[in-house]
Amino acid sequence: MTDFVPLHLHSEYSLLDGAVKVDDLIDHCVKNHIDSVALTDHGNMYASLRFAEKCKKKNIKAIVGCEFYVVEYDPKNHVDQRADHLILLAKNRAGYINLVQLDSYAFVDGFYYRPRISYEMLKEHCDGVICLSACLAGRIPRLLLEGKYEEAKKFALSMREIFKDDFYLEIQDHGIPEQKQILPDLVRISKETGIQLVATNDVHYLKKEDWEMQDVLMCIATKRTLDDPTRMKMQTHEFYMKSGDEMAALFPNLPEAIKNTRVIADKVSDTDTPFNLKPNGDPIYDKSLIPLYTADDGTPSPEFLTRLTWEGLPKRYDVITDEIKKRAEYELGVIIKMGFADYFLIVWDYINWSRLHDIPVGPGRGSGVGSIVAYAIGITNVDPLRYNLLFERFLNPDRVSMPDFDVDFCTERREETIAYVRKRYHPENVAQIVTFGTLASRAVIKDVGRVMRVPYSETDRVTKLMDGKSSIRELLGLNIEKCKQKVEESKNDPDKHEAAVKSLAEQEGKRNKDFIDIYESDETLKRVIDMGLRLEGMPRQTGMHAAGVIICRDPISDHVPMAKTGDGNITTEFNMIECEELGLLKMDFLGLRTLTDIKKAIDIIKVTQGKAIDFYDMEYNDEGVFRLIGEGDTHAVFQLESEGMKKFMRDLKPSCLEDIIAGISLYRPGPMDKIDEYVFNKKHPDKIRYDHPLTKPILEVSYGIMVYQEQVMQMVQALGGYTLGRADNVRRMMSKKKVDAMEKEREVFIHG
Repeated sequence: MTDFVPLHLHSEYSLLDGAVKVDDLIDHCVKNHIDSVALTDHGNMYASLRFAEKCKKKNIKAIVGCEFYVVEYDPKNHVDQRADHLILLAKNRAGYINLVQLDSYAFVDGFYYRPRISYEMLKEHCDGVICLSACLAGRIPRLLLEGKYEEAKKFALSMREIFKDDFYLEIQDHGIPEQKQILPDLVRISKETGIQLVATNDVHYLKKEDWEMQDVLMCIATKRTLDDPTRMKMQTHEFYMKSGDEMAALFPNLPEAIKNTRVIADKVSDTDTPFNLKPNGDPIYDKSLIPLYTADDGTPSPEFLTRLTWEGLPKRYDVITDEIKKRAEYELGVIIKMGFADYFLIVWDYINWSRLHDIPVGPGRGSGVGSIVAYAIGITNVDPLRYNLLFERFLNPDRVSMPDFDVDFCTERREETIAYVRKRYHPENVAQIVTFGTLASRAVIKDVGRVMRVPYSETDRVTKLMDGKSSIRELLGLNIEKCKQKVEESKNDPDKHEAAVKSLAEQEGKRNKDFIDIYESDETLKRVIDMGLRLEGMPRQTGMHAAGVIICRDPISDHVPMAKTGDGNITTEFNMIECEELGLLKMDFLGLRTLTDIKKAIDIIKVTQGKAIDFYDMEYNDEGVFRLIGEGDTHAVFQLESEGMKKFMRDLKPSCLEDIIAGISLYRPGPMDKIDEYVFNKKHPDKIRYDHPLTKPILEVSYGIMVYQEQVMQMVQALGGYTLGRADNVRRMMSKKKVDAMEKEREVFIHG
């Protein structure tokens, strides 16, 4: 087989244009022994990290790139210009940073219908970058089609001056007459200038038969139908991932153009890569990206945090007991040793600023309320000692991921806090996070039906049978055979077998007979469903994460590419999980209308009755309130307003705040199965049975039912002799359903 490396490829993240799913691409490369491949999405780098991670896991060289839109003059000052296509590939980390900075500028400053850069910018961002002259939409092909050979040649020489031997003339043949027309001129320029040729196929879909899938995608994007003669579409069906032999057959007289794909791949470093990845593909966490807090008096962060803590504790506790001192000293030691003093101070800073500016801030939730340091300095308003909350669930020396404070803000003034953070830590160092809207199961059926001109009443008949939660694949029962195979394979392993049986039952439950009947009996709707099955889950547009904000030590665009939303917000091009994996600090600024309502209620009381109420300076033991909740009179009460929760409270008759806390924790899929037992145990405490005496002090507060993740950690510590740090690792294994990891941990738990 002829050696050939694909260097021009558009994934599903060339939104509604590329139809190559990243996972499918990697599987294809493995199956066909392709050891190197490039990703060059149109004007963005959304999939770069995911692509690199997947390649690393399969020992494939990932060539990170982008097909840029390039204009003659600064796009920020000269708006309406013709944009040429240009392929840029990163040879190393420096090249990746240059691509990131170009891509970020294109979105943030150069956007006009599409993200754009200027040719002048290439001179400043050419280090570590390989440049290909692109498809027919590139400047050199365009000039040649206009009969301007000398101008095309001159431009090619100017590009070589920038990129030196890393500039290549790209040749393609998709059966398009214009490509055949300019091929002799490209060869001539190469001979006259010494600029090397490289052969590519402009990959928009993986296999030749996938052309219709990409065709439908473009119709969805442009809101056209397949039978519209004026619609945008590919001229041929040759935009698939061709083999080396197929490419060699297209250019039999230009074997060096095929060989140069390997030359280019070999130029891409195996060690100085865009991302620092482990052998399993996971990014290595970079703590150097965590921003620094600068105190007004210049006090170093560890000392400043320590001072705030000891100043704050007497404001929280009337008497500073040895237990409080010991807990605070322990937490400060862990925080400072692990390098998170700046993190705590940054959170304290914007919460403190918000409260000083009368912006309602929540008392805290999630694992962060387990910290007495956070309580002392005012990040949270929940006493971790009173509620027996564990610091180790939030942060411990065995933890490898960032701690995470979830902070609620008044919905009407949340943006003021975010604006303060931008100003305080510099706008270039702060950004919100991209999200991707996908072609969901119901929506994709409607989209495909419209594109194929299937009457709405017909596709509506299909979508009414869909629950909106199950995928098309699940509705058709296509996962069942694989699940049966896993059940058979796991017969000798009780735990795996139980999980496999449960998974099989879930898949069989999602199988929809009426949906399958339509699929098997109506040829037109079968075609719609088949196409929907192939397109489901592909990204269709970008959005902005509702709460997540990234704060970095230096400009974010030195590390990850940036984009701009339609309403002008700057976002990362990598999603929330990817940003965190790289070491970028994500803060959650959650908008909560309940805080707004409480603030307005308190303001009204002050105006009408002259009483100033501090919601946090009171006891939560009013019998009248518990009676109200026990009667189910909780309309519009946050987390207690649903009919199911009202019924639960009527059955439970809560008599203390802990009952309500436990009730909210239980009222979710899974734990709901324990609600009846919880209610029974509260009413009949003499009937509670504990599996082991060591579990009684842990479970007594919740009537013998394991409700909280902290209880999981305490049980593992008490019964298995674990440290709380290691117990937290077990808790995370359980919450993420890591069956294999739990199986290994079983041996440690039983035998030590």
